[in-house]
Amino acid sequence: MATTSPPQLLMHIASRIHPIGDTTPRSPLPKGPQKYPGLPSLDYRLYSPPLFELSSDTTTIKSSAPYLSANATALVDLIRAQSTVPPKPQIHIVGKRGHRVDFDIKLNLMSLLVPEDPRKRMDYIVCVGEGEMALRGSHKPSLGPHVGDGGLEEWVRRFVEDQGTVKSFMLERVVANLNVNWIEGQIRSMVASTNYKGVVTVTFPVTHAKVIVHSPDRVNKFFTSVTTLFSGKKKYEVAKAVWPFATHNSGEVDRRCIVQSEETWWREWRDSIKYAIATKRQGWVTNEDKLEAIMEGRGKQLAVIDWGPEQ
Repeated sequence: MATTSPPQLLMHIASRIHPIGDTTPRSPLPKGPQKYPGLPSLDYRLYSPPLFELSSDTTTIKSSAPYLSANATALVDLIRAQSTVPPKPQIHIVGKRGHRVDFDIKLNLMSLLVPEDPRKRMDYIVCVGEGEMALRGSHKPSLGPHVGDGGLEEWVRRFVEDQGTVKSFMLERVVANLNVNWIEGQIRSMVASTNYKGVVTVTFPVTHAKVIVHSPDRVNKFFTSVTTLFSGKKKYEVAKAVWPFATHNSGEVDRRCIVQSEETWWREWRDSIKYAIATKRQGWVTNEDKLEAIMEGRGKQLAVIDWGPEQ
């Protein structure tokens, strides 16, 4: 894939650029990361910018603001700003016997993508390259067109100048080089050691992962839906904001993790996860659980769990 330079500044574009035909003044917001004790230093306002809506599953923010489909500079600036905050990768562990849910816990891994020292950040934008299947302004994936070294700016220009009735441009935030298979293996081995009789599922969902700009409805949403049904939507899914967990995949030479390794993370959290499972937790495992494990030894000396046969 061809890359553009890593974003250097946090920008809140919608606060300083007016939609076409909109003369309502907007007060500029102060720029830069926000400080919350215990949370990564990020500009959290970028997760809910003006004129965007968050999907019910919290995976996507969408906007049909006319200026974003008509002003290439505004859209490029928006994408670069949105690339400066990471997605929210999670671990979701569920234990069931028949229809009975014994435990259902989640852990947030977002802090593993953002180092305390901003100079050590490694996030960057990558655009689809030659020979890769992608939605390049059509309703189905293809290998063309290819924009060469034009990168993000050229793809945005093509989107803005596209005369299609219904079109969209998407930025996807992705996590790279996290060894989810190793983490899943540790979780399953730990649960097996408790003699749990049920079925365990381990998944790695990612929320706040997509930023989508739609062309505005020409008449109304029903008309747009009918138009899409017959002519298809022109989709530009050519840009990703990559947030590495580490410099390389697990096992590769000179691998360096941005915050800590999978092994270190597991040592810090395994007792808290085991305790949450043993107590049939339905909810998040948080830093408070880790603090209790460190300060009080909670979860370290748990006896084997056996809740009876699978039902």
